[in-house]
Amino acid sequence: MTSPEPTDVGPKFGGDLRVGDSDRDRVMTVLSTAYAEGRLTKDEHDERLAAAADARTFDDLVPLTRDLVPLHAPIRTNVPAHQPPGTHVPRIDGHSTGESETLVAVFGGSTRRGVWRARRQIRSFALFGGSELDFSEAIFEHDVIEITGFWLFGGLDVKIPEGVEVHDEVVGIFGGSDVKNTRPTPGGPKIILKGIALFGGVSVKGPKKKRT
Repeated sequence: MTSPEPTDVGPKFGGDLRVGDSDRDRVMTVLSTAYAEGRLTKDEHDERLAAAADARTFDDLVPLTRDLVPLHAPIRTNVPAHQPPGTHVPRIDGHSTGESETLVAVFGGSTRRGVWRARRQIRSFALFGGSELDFSEAIFEHDVIEITGFWLFGGLDVKIPEGVEVHDEVVGIFGGSDVKNTRPTPGGPKIILKGIALFGGVSVKGPKKKRT
């Protein structure tokens, strides 16, 4: 990677501050967009994604996009041109940074919200705890996302934006699942729910209808 070491970041500019998952995800979005547009090779894309995933401070992140966008330019999401009108769900097809991820909540909780990358498969396990998946600002890496899990005296709350279709295949044993306010759009992404809710539950909620 040939990106120069930044000289205009540091304590004065916050470059020494530690980054969070949302900061890393925003940089990964820029990198995947640049790759889709042919401004990065596959090797460059993979190398920078790995560096972004390992970043600890803004000094680590800034060099990864300096030659792609101005430092203070807004980060945009690449939405494929073939996406049907009315489907307002950000997607980057075919450029996944990972096939799966796992959320574990044992006497506690785990959360994905804000700008984050939704993998092809998400595994959720809750024991006397709960997890939250908020897809409102998520970037869908695939048209079909499968959520599988086991919820024992615990549960999973899922929030989805308009345009997403939900298939509920959860088995409830002294527990269950509930899907409300979903408004899928033809050609939009799909979420498939699978797993067992034992004395637990899965709740899926779409956006509330706007009052007219």
